[in-house]
Amino acid sequence: MAILERDDRGAVAHLMMNSPETLNALSDEMLAALDGMLETLETDQSIRAISLSGAGKAFCAGHNLREMSAARQAPDKGAAAFADLFDRCSAMMMRIQRMPQPVIAQVHGIAAAAGCQLVAACDLAVAADETKFGVNGVNIGLFCSTPMVALSRNIARKQAFEMLTTGDFISAQRAVELGLINRHVPDEDLAVETAALAAQIAGKLRSAVRIGKRAFYDQIQMPLDQAYAFTRDVMIENLADEDTAEGIAAFIAKRAPNWDQS
Repeated sequence: MAILERDDRGAVAHLMMNSPETLNALSDEMLAALDGMLETLETDQSIRAISLSGAGKAFCAGHNLREMSAARQAPDKGAAAFADLFDRCSAMMMRIQRMPQPVIAQVHGIAAAAGCQLVAACDLAVAADETKFGVNGVNIGLFCSTPMVALSRNIARKQAFEMLTTGDFISAQRAVELGLINRHVPDEDLAVETAALAAQIAGKLRSAVRIGKRAFYDQIQMPLDQAYAFTRDVMIENLADEDTAEGIAAFIAKRAPNWDQS
């Protein structure tokens, strides 16, 4: 079986990390599969939303520590191998936010260390009620420095720093309160709720969501005045789309828009 499975349902691509024996750890093979699949989906005009889940007992337990330990002991590797690993992981995480389609994490079990980073890197996240989230590398003497980049861009700094320095897990309810995930649902409803959210987004005008997602991440890094000037131009770009004009006309006429989503 493939380490990453893809199941397209209409305009939604459902991806599932399929390495339950490692709790879907971000091994070299898993990182390559995720990055390659995202690169493929990036230009797939038929896909307008993506969900990402994990097989087995957990969403993702983080980096593969057995591989990291082997790299540390290998001759003439060490630091160079780790730099390559973290560069590839960071590139995959950043690709998620560059994707034109929103990416939704469907989380269960645990999301630990780089697995929690993966949740934070996704645009949206839905979790099962019993899910636990942690950046707990500090418990084994390895501070989660790269995971904290995504984490600290999702939640307030003192809460992020507490998670990073204590290594404690937080509940799905607490993850909602902090803004790490959008909602938590009963375990048996997780797949249905995530699919419904993905389908709802996929039903929107593709060009509007693509433009909006790009602008969301660009403007959030800008000073207030620059953000308003930038998003003014984004609105003008969006309004120039013929399908947007159709959407406005349909709203005024109280009818469904006739969008060309092919």
